[in-house]
Amino acid sequence: MVVLDGRKTSNEIKEEIAKEVSEIVESGKRSPHLAAVLVGDDGASLTYVNSKVKSCEKIGFKSTLIKLPADVAESELLDRIEELNQDDELDGFIVQLPLPEHINEQNVINAVSPDKDVDGFHPTNVGKMVLNLPTFLPATPKGIMELLNRYNVDISGKNVVVMGRSHIVGSPISILMARKTTPGNATVTLTHSRTKNMKEFTKNADVIVIALGIAEYLTGDMVKDGVVVIDVGITRVADSSKKSGFKLLGDVNFEEVSKKASFITPVPGGVGPMTIASLLMNTLQAYKERK
Repeated sequence: MVVLDGRKTSNEIKEEIAKEVSEIVESGKRSPHLAAVLVGDDGASLTYVNSKVKSCEKIGFKSTLIKLPADVAESELLDRIEELNQDDELDGFIVQLPLPEHINEQNVINAVSPDKDVDGFHPTNVGKMVLNLPTFLPATPKGIMELLNRYNVDISGKNVVVMGRSHIVGSPISILMARKTTPGNATVTLTHSRTKNMKEFTKNADVIVIALGIAEYLTGDMVKDGVVVIDVGITRVADSSKKSGFKLLGDVNFEEVSKKASFITPVPGGVGPMTIASLLMNTLQAYKERK
């Protein structure tokens, strides 16, 4: 069994980007610039955004964090997004999700310029992804594909089961894995909350990508020997023995499933770091296209 170490792989990617950024700056050009918009004070979102900012600093990107109150009007948020769209010194930006209930997330996603949409959520970029045209791929699915590529995990012709159909992970990863690329060329089944007899699908899967947000949902009796497991889920569970007061669990019962798996991602330290690395890769791509 091989643990797909997202933290190690992410650091390797950051080192590669840092070297390229150093060469850019030494040539007299400005460094790539990424901005993040955070609405409200959700703890998990704040932690995630801060990690993005730190990653930018580490590799030589310029980073900007825009914090807005939880009760900010949707119109004001859209105005700020338009300012970022028009900023010639900014290459890409993200609006951290989820947003407060009074704000329509799709309106916000649609407002981001496709050319600066380094999260890969804008309908224009999603459409290009479906048509296999050059575009910004959603960060988490892109990170998963990069991790499989760097560990030489062959999914061609394999039976892949994706658990969860979100626009952020499940739906796009099912498209990417089926595309005529390397890694890719898999036969993909997309399952979800209405899927009956889930175990019948997972027991026959060569590869499982699970993004349900249900702690330790996938157990050892649901998979076959040699399965490749990508765990996207992360849930905070109270744990008084931890200094933080909680522990992080994935959607996979790691202890049970790892005994059968050929490759598996840990939580934390698997897909999460790769998502940030992919965001940085997309930002560098945006910088090059703008130049």
